[in-house]
Parts: sequence; C-alpha cells; structure tokens
Amino acid sequence: MKLPLSWLHDHVIPELGTRELATRLAMTGTEIDVIHHHGVDALEHFVVGKVLERAPHPDADKLSVCTVDVGEAEPSQIVCGAPNVAAGQTVAVGRPGSIMPDGTKLKTAKLRGVASAGMILSEDEVAIASDRAGGIMELPDDLVAGTPLADVLLISDEVLELEITPNRPDCLGVYGVAREVAAATGAPLGPPPWEAPAARPAFDELRTQDAAGSGTAGDITITNEAPDLCPRMTWRLYEDVTLAPSPRWLKARLTAAGQRPINNVVDITNYVMLLTGQPLHAFDADRIAGGTLVLRRAADGETITTLDEVERTLDDQMLLFADGDGPTSIAGVMGGARSEIHDAGTGEPGTSRPTTTRVLMEVATWNGPNVNRTMAKLGLRSEAGSRFEKGLAPEQTLEAQAVAHQLMVELCGATPVGGTLDLGGDGPAPAVIRLRDEKVTALLGAPVARDRCAAVLTTLGFGVTPAEDGLDVTVPAFRRIDVTREADLIEEVARLEALDTLPSTVPENRTGHAAQLTHAQKVRRRAEDVLVGVGLHEVCGWSFTEPAVLDRLRIPAEHPLRAVVQLENPMSEAQSILRPTILGSLLDAAAHNRAHGHADVQLFESGSVYAARPAPPEAWAGRRPAPADEHHALAVLLHGAAAPASWQGAGSPAPADVFTAKGILEAVLGTLRVPFSIGDAPEGAWPFLHPGRSGAVLDADGARIGFLGEVHPLVAQAWDLDGPVAAFAVDLGKVAALAPEVVGYRDLTSFPALRQDLAVVVADDVPAQRVLDVVRGAGGKRLADVRVFDVYRGAQLGEGRVSLALHCEFRAPDRTLTDEDVAPVRAKIVAALAEQVGGELRG
Repeated sequence: MKLPLSWLHDHVIPELGTRELATRLAMTGTEIDVIHHHGVDALEHFVVGKVLERAPHPDADKLSVCTVDVGEAEPSQIVCGAPNVAAGQTVAVGRPGSIMPDGTKLKTAKLRGVASAGMILSEDEVAIASDRAGGIMELPDDLVAGTPLADVLLISDEVLELEITPNRPDCLGVYGVAREVAAATGAPLGPPPWEAPAARPAFDELRTQDAAGSGTAGDITITNEAPDLCPRMTWRLYEDVTLAPSPRWLKARLTAAGQRPINNVVDITNYVMLLTGQPLHAFDADRIAGGTLVLRRAADGETITTLDEVERTLDDQMLLFADGDGPTSIAGVMGGARSEIHDAGTGEPGTSRPTTTRVLMEVATWNGPNVNRTMAKLGLRSEAGSRFEKGLAPEQTLEAQAVAHQLMVELCGATPVGGTLDLGGDGPAPAVIRLRDEKVTALLGAPVARDRCAAVLTTLGFGVTPAEDGLDVTVPAFRRIDVTREADLIEEVARLEALDTLPSTVPENRTGHAAQLTHAQKVRRRAEDVLVGVGLHEVCGWSFTEPAVLDRLRIPAEHPLRAVVQLENPMSEAQSILRPTILGSLLDAAAHNRAHGHADVQLFESGSVYAARPAPPEAWAGRRPAPADEHHALAVLLHGAAAPASWQGAGSPAPADVFTAKGILEAVLGTLRVPFSIGDAPEGAWPFLHPGRSGAVLDADGARIGFLGEVHPLVAQAWDLDGPVAAFAVDLGKVAALAPEVVGYRDLTSFPALRQDLAVVVADDVPAQRVLDVVRGAGGKRLADVRVFDVYRGAQLGEGRVSLALHCEFRAPDRTLTDEDVAPVRAKIVAALAEQVGGELRG
C-alpha cells in the first residue's frame, strides 16, 4: 500500500522526519518497503504565472510563443506546445532550475530558434495525473503571479510503501495507518472522516431490511440470496450526477497513492477505499435491467465480461450480481463492463450509450476465504479483493458510505434518493476482554503502567474502562478477528509502548538460574564455528522440497529414505514434502553457484531432516498420529578446486576430494572430542554416494552416526555438476550425546618426544584405519601419536600386498625416553600387527 504523507497529515502530524517515522512504524509492526518521492523537486522554481500575450511560433505550426508574468520584474518568454494556451490565462510555470518527476532539470533553451525560459505545465508534468489530453492547467484567476505553485497544488510528496500483514486489513486505509502513527508517536489523532457532519445522512437516513433480505434503494430492488457469504450490504441511490474530471487535489492524492484518476464518481470510490480500507462499487443505475439486482451464487459455467474487457467463466462457489439481463459483476472482486460508470464524451466513436447521471453506490462485506478462492480460481486480483480476502467488519460498510455520500454531493452535485438501504446490519456484539496488570508484567517481564496501557489502546480505537485488577477493554469491530484474548491486548501494548523500555534480561529457567544454551546447542555452534574457521560458507536451505528430488538422488522404491513426510496443504508441488536428507539442498546451492559462474564451492549446512513414522496399528484409529522423526544434521559439500584456502600451500588450489572432506570431518569431531572411525558403507544405505568411494562414520562403539564419500556421478550430473563432489553428513543429536560436556585436559610435558618410523606390509584389503587402531591399542600410554605418511605398492611386495609407512611418537610425562625405553613398546606393536592384521615389518 502506498501512503502519501500529505494525506496522512490530514489526520495525524507526528513530530518526526520521514525516515524516523518509517523506522518507528517498522519497529511497531508496520513494515516499510521503500520511501518514494512523488512529483517534482526544487519547488522554489515552480510558480503561478499569468499569460500576457500569445503569438504563433515563426517556424512551427504547433508551437506558441507566450509572454508570461511570473512575479519578477520582467515577464518571461516561454515556448508552449499546448493547443489550449491563450492570453489572459492563469497557469502553472516551471522556471529554469525546476526538476521534473522523471529527474529532468529545466533550463533556458531554444525551441526552433526561439528562446524559452521554462515550461507552462500540464497536470501530468507535475504528476497530478497521467493524461495529457487536457493540455496545460488553467488555474483560478484570483491567484497572484509568482505565488509558489506548491501553495496552490499538491505537486510534491513523500510516499511510504507499506507492507501490511494479513491480520491487519484496517491498516489498508489511510485513517487506519493514522491510528497506528498516533499510537506509536503520541501525536494527536484527528476525528474519523465518517463522523463529519456532511457524512452523517448515510447513518441517519437508514432503511431497514425485510425478513427476506431484500429492499429498495430508490426505484432499484435489491435482494441478497447468499447472506452466509455476504453478511452485510449497504446501498444508496444518487440522481442528477454530473460526471466530470475530479478536482486536482483528488487527482493528486490518487496518483501519489498509485491509482489512475478516471472521473469523479470512480475516483470517489477509489479515494474512499484508500481512506477507510473499505472498497465500494458504483453501478450505473440506468443500466440495471429491470430495476432489480440480485446477489446469488453463479451457475457452474456462467460467464461475465469484467471491467478489463475479459470474459470470465465462473463456478457455483463464486458470487455475482445479476439484473434482469444476467450477470453484471463478480461480487467482491471486479465490476462488469455492462453496468460501469460511463462518460459518453470519452467513449468509442459511434456509441450511443449516454453519460451516467444516476449512480447506485454499493458497499458490502464479503466472506474473505470465498473472495480469496474466487480470485485464485480466476487468476484475477484487484485492490478491492485484496482487502476483502483479509476479512473486513460489517460496521465498516456504513463508514465508507458516509464518506462517499459527502463526496458525491460535494464533487458530483448528486441528489440522494431516499436513505441508505442496509441489508444485514452490524456484526456480533463487541467482545470485552479483561487486561490484568499482573498478566502484563508476567508476559512482558516488566510492568507497564495502567494509564499507559489505556492510552495506547484508546488511541488504537479500543474502548477502555477501569477494572479492579486492570482494564476492561472493548474490542473495536475492525480488530474483531485479530484481537480475541488477553495476550493479544498485551501484544498491542508491547509493540507500541513496552518493547523499547523493557530491560535487557535473560529469563530464568525452572531451577531459578539464568537460562543458558543446552549442551546440544553448544555442540552445534562449536561445530559450525570449526567449519567457518576452515573457510567453508554456510547455506540455509529449505526444509520443504519436491518428491522429484528423491529420484534425482537415486533413492530406490521401498528404501527407508522414501518414507518422507507429506504436507497436507503445500504451497506448491515443489514444496510438498519435508527433506529426508540435507544433501539435496547443498546440491541445489552448488548448482546455483555454478549457474552464476562459481564452480568451486565449499559449503556446509546445519538443519533438520525428517522421516515419517510407521503407520499406527488399526487399534489406534482416530488418535493423533505420531509426529515425524526429526533430527538435526550437519553436512558439508565440496566441489571443484575447493579445498579450504587455509589448508592450501603454494601453487594451484588443491582439488576437493573425499580425503579433503575426511580432514574437515576430523577437524569437527576432533574439536568436539568425539572419537570416530570410517567403516564400510552398508550396501544401498546411501544410494546417492559412489559405491566404491564412500563409507560410514562410526562412533567408538561402531554405531553409525553419518556418512562420508563422493557423490555418485549420476547424482552430480542431475544437478549439472562436473567432476567429483565430496560430502559428509553427521547426526548432530548423536554427536552431541557422544561429546563430553566438560573436556578434561592434562599438562603439556616439557620433555621431547622420541620419534620412530615403521614400514608394515599388510594385505591390500586391510584398511589403513584398522592398522592405526591396532598400533594405538598396542602402544599404550607411551604412544603419543601415530599416522600414515606413505603408501607403497610394488612387485617386490607381492601380489595384493601394500606397505604403509607409519610415523610414531613416544612420550613420557616425567623424562626423555630412550631407545631402550621404547624397544619393548615397539616390539609389542610389531607383534600385535602380525597377530591381528597379518602385518610384517618391511626390511
């Protein structure tokens, strides 16, 4: 919604600049998307002028050379191309230095050889309207030349573009936002526009409905056959309507708010909608066939041509108005072409339809979900429908009728016929909610004075009366849907009064101590910090995904990963299931980066993955189903020349492979003090991994806590990724259970280590990890570290044999070890290798 500040200032004038006001509104729940400048700039150069003389241009038939008094010592010469310029006119002038709406800066120029000091302006050139057909503007003759044009016309404005949440349709009107501004800033709020004396007849002159839900407005009979979808309709007939262009103040308001001025009647409906938040619709009363209008459900397949000249096919869940000749408009969404307000002077040549002189003004309340369904089904959205779908109060109909009544009389010279026909009446009696002082303090964590609560709620339109332990608050009709309980009232107080003044405290838990992160949360943060520290970039993927991703991951039918959680009401097919693995969103991110020229990626994600619970037995029929199995996973994906920069030496970047991923996994689990090993991947456990280049991440007891490997080439190809893609994922819940809450440390010894190397020959199918485990088990406390630093295969070793070079470090806390001290430990290691893995020392 676009809100011109000049319009807002008719009702509330806060002592804040535009940006400060935007910030204040954003902090109280009314989001500001952008601040626009509408109209012209450098206002000091825009003035009222008097055309003293007009002469034809010597070298251009369509140009005139005008002498214009602009309030200076000497008149200005201005070349004008408008056909309606004439001597004696009072006009709007943009002098050199003026900045036009498109940013053009006027200067003295020559047009066909004749000097021109500025422009004589039309409405569209100062953003009052978008139509240049009327030529230059003619201003009242009593204006003095040189008067600033901004004192006469609204030619410059600041416009806030608001993002209104669906629960606040009352803020889709200027006066509704004015309430918010008054409550947020303490500025006085003016009276509602529908309470002006000239608007009162719409309230005072009412006709009541009959039992059948029908009545008359003048000579038009109206019947409501769908009161379940239209709880209230109000009608008023006007005669002697003079259809004409709207006054410039009204055009300027509408244009700044993003509406195109059309004529005074249509502009009144748009103006009132923007002011009150309640849409209206004007019928040409003489075009209502048979003098009857019926609101009914459409017949399945019934058609209507709407105002945008499109024929639309309806179904039996949609509402329409019909007269004696059939449908005239889609109720709550858009009017029909047959009954629209018509100006014969602007119609197609040769048409005989007369200009509208009788107007039937309709203001109604519609069922929001039904309007939403109708617009979605027809692919048709409108300003009116976007308000109705959010749920408006029946009471708002008469408010809009009142403002429209005043403007119809003042701007169109209309004569009301009879009173206002009201079919339906007000909504339910207003709710009264007790707001207790102690509850305010309990929910917010700090007290808010009772009088401040009362002041905030009163400004927002709530009725407030004192109670023994707080306030009795009457909910206004326009907040009936949104505010239903005490907590809602406390939210209103909090967002407008208390949030800025609440103390910064950490809430206590049930033990009475200040709350702190859980062990699992600490583990998660520590793991993420490690990944950031080694140079990886975090991504945040969607928990929602599409079923097709299971096929792209090569997950076969009946596989456990196919037990996905289906959403009952998904936004789209692409978001219809919850992801069973975090790898899919990482591949999406890698593909997105590749498509934008970044082929080398090193990514991680920490998030939830889901699996459906088994179906409950028949005996559980009717009970609430078991919740989905959800756990928090941490995953890494590397592609291209993507080894973390902090690990790369001189020369070209290291390629990303499974060993790089394993090193990152070791960094994470090592920091968390979680011992692990890499074991064989169970057949088919992770079909998205390369079968020969993947394994299971095992804890110290051999239980699986994740996977490590290269993504299957066909899976990588499905995401348009070339070359190897390495990845790992671990269940952070299981990791947190293994990680110690308190890490024990021992003093570093000042005695140097004794380093020795061993070369052991084993069968080619013995994993290196198995060899290291044997060495560590046999080395005992004297063995401080062991690692593989070389692998050799050759004919002299024999078929199916491999030599692993091991670097061992021995250390004692109280002395420097000698070769004699280490010899028994070394002998024990050699014996264990021979016994457990068939290893022998290489000579």
